[in-house]
Amino acid sequence: MYIGRFVIVAPDFGAYRVSSRSFPNRQIVDRDGTLTVAPTPDAPENDNPYVSYNCVREGGEAVVVGNGSHVDPIAEKLDLGYPARDALASSLLALDYEKDDYDTPRVAGVVGEESFVGIVRRDALLVESVEAPTLVATYEENAPTGIDFDGGAADDPADIAQRAYDLSYEHAVCAAGVTYDGGDVAVGCYNGE
Repeated sequence: MYIGRFVIVAPDFGAYRVSSRSFPNRQIVDRDGTLTVAPTPDAPENDNPYVSYNCVREGGEAVVVGNGSHVDPIAEKLDLGYPARDALASSLLALDYEKDDYDTPRVAGVVGEESFVGIVRRDALLVESVEAPTLVATYEENAPTGIDFDGGAADDPADIAQRAYDLSYEHAVCAAGVTYDGGDVAVGCYNGE
């Protein structure tokens, strides 16, 4: 099944996976702790604004995971002291779903002392607190739902990324993993190598 890009959020870890039929030539690059989805060196040139973006970024005392340019304003609001739920909801609402051919939803999560997952679709804005691993995706699984996914602050973020990459959903491209342990954040990625 193809569910597109997705996040998994839990109280002490998170994951993000790029799944794509249209733009598979992408990788995740670590830029001093901020993880960025970027074209691979062999990717054809394009002017699509949704192909490259920060997918993991620390903000305040938490870390944000998501599928687009909304990751930055969520992190910035957390830096300003917004509660995680408000930073997530207000940024998703302000940027809305992607104005592409598919009206692609924006998905994101905040992992921290309070963890939340959210999605803005053409027809809804959903933001939920999480106590256990919760997945939300751009297609098919486009409402927060529990998922059986092992992970935690004691795990290696790169292993979390690889486990997200290896989930049975179609068209995996690359993945990111994060851990959160009382304010300490670690990040890792897996580019299908």
